[in-house]
Amino acid sequence: MWAISRRNFPNLKQKPAKAGTMKVLPIERLNEIFDRMSQLKIAVVGDVMLDRYLWGDADRISPEAPVPIVKLERDEVRIGGAANVADNLAVLGIVPRLISVIGNDSAGEAFLEHSRELDLPTDLVIAISERPTTVKTRVIARHQQVCRIDEEDARELSEDESDAIMSRFASIAGEVDAVIISDYGKGVVTKDIVQKIVEHCGNNGRWVTVDPKENHWEYYRGVDLIKPNHHETARATGISTATRVGLERAGRALLDMTGSVTALITTGERGMSLFQNGHSEVKHLETMAREVFDVTGAGDTVIAVATAALACGSSLIEAAIIANHAAGVVVAEVGTAAATREQISESMARETGRLE
Repeated sequence: MWAISRRNFPNLKQKPAKAGTMKVLPIERLNEIFDRMSQLKIAVVGDVMLDRYLWGDADRISPEAPVPIVKLERDEVRIGGAANVADNLAVLGIVPRLISVIGNDSAGEAFLEHSRELDLPTDLVIAISERPTTVKTRVIARHQQVCRIDEEDARELSEDESDAIMSRFASIAGEVDAVIISDYGKGVVTKDIVQKIVEHCGNNGRWVTVDPKENHWEYYRGVDLIKPNHHETARATGISTATRVGLERAGRALLDMTGSVTALITTGERGMSLFQNGHSEVKHLETMAREVFDVTGAGDTVIAVATAALACGSSLIEAAIIANHAAGVVVAEVGTAAATREQISESMARETGRLE
């Protein structure tokens, strides 16, 4: 049975999808899961950042170097990283509890301001003076990214700072239905923090899911679901994921290597593949994307939507199907984005030929 129920909703009937046959859920089932989401609180622990976009036009090459000259037309700032995960949850009607650090600087103030505009609670976000807020600036011309500029300090948090993170987690641990660890490798996520969260949630029947960072694989032992992309999986295992056979070998090797229960591996234009320890069968889901403009933040959407569905009591394959449709929505937009219930429903309706 491809279902793990960490929290039981007595009125949510389990109807696991048949292997390899379903791209969608019955609309009644989807609405049932969506209705449950409004009851959820989910903690998001990880690295937050500001995503800055410089939009312009480029019609000539610089005489100083073989690079385009971009004439700036507008400047846009969005919250990213773990904050984008939290925003994806909020868009689905879930209460996110975001735990992270920002710098005591102008970028940190901008982060808080934009979070307030989205009605995201930031009472568990710590402002510290010893490190800057992470900022990623993307220059975009004619809907193509020209370059990216990163401002960051990726050192691990100090012991006192890590203790502060765990103190904030402890303050809300009893009220959340699941925990998402969003590891961008900027210092917030440590092995000690992950293992303490896994221990607590394992003792209390809560889901722990991870959007991983390379070189941190040993951190994630015991998590319920890990969501790497196929490139990360290939580099971690040394097994090419270019073919389905290779992907299946690499996915199983990743589960063995990390000790995770489940892996949901995104495979770009191919879609995603679902692996579970103790099951030889792998479920492959074709991409639902009709257009791809930007994959920025798509992983945030996948981990947010999949975790939310699982916390509602859905089966693993149901969670993957919903997340797959959500990813197809956000990659059609430039920059970080979130998929609404209506957009996910419309995506499924296009596959079934009906919209209810």
